[in-house]
Amino acid sequence: MPGRTTEDAAAVSHVFPIGSRLGEAGRLEVGGCDVVELAREFGTPAYVYAEDDIRTRARAFMDAFRARTEHFEVVYASKAFPCTAVFQLLAAEGISADVASGGELYLALRGGVPPERCYFHGNNKTEDELRFAVEQGIGHIVVDSFDEIERLERIAPGQRILLRVTPGIEADTHEKIQTGQVDSKFGFQIDDLPRALDRIKTLELRGLHAHIGSQIFDLDPLERIAAVLSELGDYPLLNLGGGLAIAYTRDQHPPEIEDYVEALLSQAPDGVTVLCEPGRSLVGNAGVTLYTVGTVKEVPGVRTYVAVDGGMSDNPRPMLYGARYEAELADRFGGDTACRIVGMHCESGDILVPEARLADPKPGDVLVIPATGAYSHAMASNYNAVRRPPVIFCSEGNARVVVRRETYEDLALRDV
Repeated sequence: MPGRTTEDAAAVSHVFPIGSRLGEAGRLEVGGCDVVELAREFGTPAYVYAEDDIRTRARAFMDAFRARTEHFEVVYASKAFPCTAVFQLLAAEGISADVASGGELYLALRGGVPPERCYFHGNNKTEDELRFAVEQGIGHIVVDSFDEIERLERIAPGQRILLRVTPGIEADTHEKIQTGQVDSKFGFQIDDLPRALDRIKTLELRGLHAHIGSQIFDLDPLERIAAVLSELGDYPLLNLGGGLAIAYTRDQHPPEIEDYVEALLSQAPDGVTVLCEPGRSLVGNAGVTLYTVGTVKEVPGVRTYVAVDGGMSDNPRPMLYGARYEAELADRFGGDTACRIVGMHCESGDILVPEARLADPKPGDVLVIPATGAYSHAMASNYNAVRRPPVIFCSEGNARVVVRRETYEDLALRDV
């Protein structure tokens, strides 16, 4: 492609799904599929995933553990992307499921995850959810409070559980995705653990769980989790949470999966089964979101606004906590037109990418934002009665819809 630089090439391989490339016409290809053609066939906005990217990362986690221990379980943190098709894919790779609601459990089971390989999390599980989980034969419930101990003792004696512990470890990440600090809504404080243990009469306590946050680049706090938990007693299972960062922008370089696993295992006791809960790091870079540019509005002396046919309804993360993304035109990577990528919603704060550089954007262009595979589909809403996008899986040049686009009729299905 004329004008294409080595730095642009690196962006395709680093931030975009594994195997992404620019074809002969200079168009982005994901999973062997031309995304401009995908936009024409399936419409926009659309979430597009490279299936093989997810498989590759799943196998990397499994291989990294197998190289170090026989005692492990990789558990997909499904809140990142709860979708029947991804549960099917990961279950086939031997990966279990972490669910945080009755709905996520339903999807995991529908996707073929055996109930005994499901772990039910959440700081305020309802009694209906707990009953549903027990009726389905869930493997473990991760108990988060004294109230939950009481509920489970009453409705599910004999149920296998883990206790979630707040380890007092602060991760270097955004405060809204920190979970391990003392001031947290999650888990038991370490000082409360003896009282929690005393309250357990009929439940089968199998181990402890801790999670310190998400999008973590510094591995040092992760090394401390096993040490903190192992000091609290001898248990067959220690769930050390997830949190491995991904690259949202080309200047970000997260740790390798092998180094992350080594950090988790470095202080784990011999013979204990260590559980790990990757979510974002399994699916985040596997997905991109396609949009169509609708308007290009130049405010002289201020900025150029590029408005697309989606926004905060399909990706609220930039608005929730300032998440950073990059953007490219699908058939013209690179460029020097300074732009602000905004959505179509009735909010001035509906900004997807505050500062981007595009190659002379025009209405009708297909715009792609990479690294949207986690927490986009999961957090999508119908704000402004916008229909939620489809999810398209691509592999070896073949594309298939695994979640269809909503229809206008869908918006009224629950109206009475």
